[in-house]
Amino acid sequence: MKKITLHLKDLWSITKKTTVAWNTADPFRQSAVIAYYAIFSIPALLVIIITLAGFAFGKEAVQGQISMQIGTAIGADAAKQVEQMITNASTQKNSIWATIISVITLILGSTGVFAQLQVSLNQIWEVKVIAKKKWLKTIRDRLFSFGLILSIGFLLLISLLLTAGLSVFSEWIKTHLPHFMLFVFMLINFFISFGVITVLFALMFKILPDARIHWRDVWIGSIATGLLFVLGKFGLGFYFGKANPASTYGAAGSIVLIMLWVSYSCMIVFYGAEFTKQFAVHFGRKIEPTKDAEIIKLPEDKELIAEKKEAVSKEENKKG
Repeated sequence: MKKITLHLKDLWSITKKTTVAWNTADPFRQSAVIAYYAIFSIPALLVIIITLAGFAFGKEAVQGQISMQIGTAIGADAAKQVEQMITNASTQKNSIWATIISVITLILGSTGVFAQLQVSLNQIWEVKVIAKKKWLKTIRDRLFSFGLILSIGFLLLISLLLTAGLSVFSEWIKTHLPHFMLFVFMLINFFISFGVITVLFALMFKILPDARIHWRDVWIGSIATGLLFVLGKFGLGFYFGKANPASTYGAAGSIVLIMLWVSYSCMIVFYGAEFTKQFAVHFGRKIEPTKDAEIIKLPEDKELIAEKKEAVSKEENKKG
């Protein structure tokens, strides 16, 4: 494997190209589409994750932890709204057929946002699914997306286990060790959370796009995205706390707030994905589609087409 040396000028060049390409791709429209799908996917997605992690901690404990994280990011009212969504989505049905239909609906609903996210990531990597393989590819992508949800549940479980362990140990530190050790454990907790987020982005960048991406590029991009996401989380929390942009929407304010948060977060994810692509291209990696995809052929410039036609016409006149 060829060793990569990343200089400051390389990082500046990659960042500049990333910013230009990201802005050209109209991330505001794409993120708004993802936010729309997310409103329908979030309840089912959280029900599955809470069920998986609940086997170890109990559903109420996991749901409380998720609500606390949501409340920190976008406010208590939105967290209560999400809790109500989860309750409604997880309501048990009486008949067997109703239960089966409910489970299928949960799976389809939870994977919908990932399917749309895959479309956006494919546009960034300039690939598209081959038309004749689209149906089979769609089914397989849904299964992969569900596998990604299981991975999210597993990562959340690990994060909760480690966080709970550190929390218990911090109580022991208060009585037996100097107080500065609490700061050390706060840093450890931060790096654990950051590590979980980074792994999640790495899985998304590796699995979802229909392009062959080297793990080396994936890790660089996911670390950069993780840093941007953590900074964005604090920035969005501060903005929502001060500006309260959903206050004018009344009862629908919480839904609007969730859509805004998802939309802004997606723009960060798209920037990270674009950074991953530009990093790979900068160091000589070609964009290679998977076996079920192909490179998007961009329409040729009209002037270039006219020049080609003129050249062909001249060649035909010479032969005539």
